[in-house]
Amino acid sequence: MDIVVFGAGSLGSLVGGLLAREHAVTLIARDPHVTAVREAGLHVGGEFDFRVRPDATAAGTDLHADCAVVTVKAFNTENAARQLATGEFDAVLSLQNGMGNEGTLAEYVNCPVIAGTATYGAVRTGPGEVECTGVGNVVLGAREGGRSDAARRVGAAFAEAGIETEVAEDMPHRLWEKLAVNAGINPTTALARVENEALAAGDACEIASAAARETAGVARAEGVELADKDAVAAVAAVAEATAANTSSMRQDVEAGRRTEVDAINGYVVSRGRERGVETPVNRTLVGLVRAWERENARA
Repeated sequence: MDIVVFGAGSLGSLVGGLLAREHAVTLIARDPHVTAVREAGLHVGGEFDFRVRPDATAAGTDLHADCAVVTVKAFNTENAARQLATGEFDAVLSLQNGMGNEGTLAEYVNCPVIAGTATYGAVRTGPGEVECTGVGNVVLGAREGGRSDAARRVGAAFAEAGIETEVAEDMPHRLWEKLAVNAGINPTTALARVENEALAAGDACEIASAAARETAGVARAEGVELADKDAVAAVAAVAEATAANTSSMRQDVEAGRRTEVDAINGYVVSRGRERGVETPVNRTLVGLVRAWERENARA
């Protein structure tokens, strides 16, 4: 399968590298990463140790492939969608954080948009280098739920490349559960500057759990069944499985970058307000992260 990975940062580079073991892959990224991959290939380290030679370019327009995998930050989704709309694809798969990305992509591209989640841990350590900090899985399926031939084909391609893959028919539930996990783990670890294992117990655990419970309440108001206990259990399970990992939002904070808090906790707050569900913990986390961004984020 010909696959474009649009937004080859940490996760995009890891997924692209894994896929390139079996498929023709093009990474869309920025220099100096693009130049390094072109000249010497992409080295995937950490839990793996191999080098592949995918194509790499900074040009995201007029692309043609069987599938485009979108891994850009949520606040860049519309820009990515506009560029993808100039090309031609059989399917577009979002493996992004936050909610609403699939709807934005669907407004622009003329093909099925598949929803997905990825629990692989990834850190890009330098140009042409990415480390897998934890082997996870990819779950994908129709964004509205139900069966999808496009999801089945893309899932088969991921599995062929050795990626742990599940094609699911309950993606709305999966996406809200992932949102609960991200709402709990990301801002808490970013603000406290701790690894995920710090959420195993104590004050940080209570904050993360409260954010997850609020997210579950909003999910139910949106018509998606997600029990409070299941949302909290999901946070605990991911925190344990990724104990030594640095969350993506903490990586952004430490690099002085804009975070995805608006698409994660901010989404919970805005949807909760519309549905009449109180979300005080998420609202506090959003306010604190935004305050940090105003003073520190470069872009």
